[in-house]
Amino acid sequence: VQLVESGGGLVQPGGSLRLSCAASGYTYNRNCMAWFCQAPGKEREGVAAISPRAAGIYYAGFVQGRFTISRGNAKNTTYLQMYSLKPEDTAMYYCARAGNTWHGPLDPGSYNYWGKGTQVTVS
Repeated sequence: VQLVESGGGLVQPGGSLRLSCAASGYTYNRNCMAWFCQAPGKEREGVAAISPRAAGIYYAGFVQGRFTISRGNAKNTTYLQMYSLKPEDTAMYYCARAGNTWHGPLDPGSYNYWGKGTQVTVS
C-alpha cells in the first residue's frame, strides 16, 4: 500500500489549495479515506473523511464549510479542496486509509496506512 500526497504549499490567508492523495497497491474503492493535519507541537487530528462510495462524508468542526473532501475511484485518488484558508490551518496534511479497527471516521486509530504528508502554510 502506498499513499502519496501532493498539492501543499504557501498561500495567503483567504486563499485556496487542492490536495491530492494518490493510492496504489490495493483495491482503492474498498476503504474509507481521510485527511488529517498536524501542526508543530500538536497532536494529529482528523480533518475530513469519506466512505468507499462517497455515501458518507465527515468533517471536523473547524473546517466545516471551508474544505471539501472527494474521491475519484477511477483514478485511485482522494482530494481535499481547501477554501478560505486561515493561518491556523498551517500544518502538515496526511492522507490515510482505514483499516479493520473502527473508532470513528476522524479518529487516527481507524487508519492503518498513512502517506508522508504535504505541508500547507498559510501566511
